[in-house]
Amino acid sequence: MSIGILGTKIGMTQIFDKDGLAIPITVIKAGPCTVIQIKNLSTNGYNAIQVGYLDKNQKKIKKSEQGHFNKSGSNVLSFLKEYPIEKPEDFVLGQKIKVNDFKIGQLVDVTGRTIGKGFTGLQKRHHFARGPMTHGSKNHRAPGSIGAGTTPGRVFPGKKMSGQHGNQNRMISKLEILGIDDKQSLLLLKGSIPGKPGNLVSIVAH
Repeated sequence: MSIGILGTKIGMTQIFDKDGLAIPITVIKAGPCTVIQIKNLSTNGYNAIQVGYLDKNQKKIKKSEQGHFNKSGSNVLSFLKEYPIEKPEDFVLGQKIKVNDFKIGQLVDVTGRTIGKGFTGLQKRHHFARGPMTHGSKNHRAPGSIGAGTTPGRVFPGKKMSGQHGNQNRMISKLEILGIDDKQSLLLLKGSIPGKPGNLVSIVAH
């Protein structure tokens, strides 16, 4: 797997290509991320790097956290994530991963958390059909039967019912990088990504 970076979704806008066609883009403030730990096959059983993103509030730092970050000479960071790699020797502790490690035209996978919809009903959550809307129906958006009575006498696990909707991890694959801003650490990606502005996202290059 190629190098990865953490970032924050800024929002969406559009740009125009040479033919005048509007292209929707998502703006992400990506990194800089710090390499906090390097894991290798002999010691940990797999090759990976652990990166950190965004400085943490000094009042909320624990001594155990401080010790972990001291090994890399980094400040205590709010978010940590591991990325599998092939060659751990290409990285050093404290190394900065920035947007200029990516290239325009490169394809990336972006993982984020979708917008939470709260407690929703069957029509919105599972796309059930509603009942007749005539006056005598008395069953417009009701769930209906959820199982037999005496046998089996219970509701089977996995039954589609009302409940929490959204607020789940989703990955969008192969989004093209259309622009890079080194000064502001911005990545411009073609298309949309999960979540609302301000959400934490993970970007992995192909």
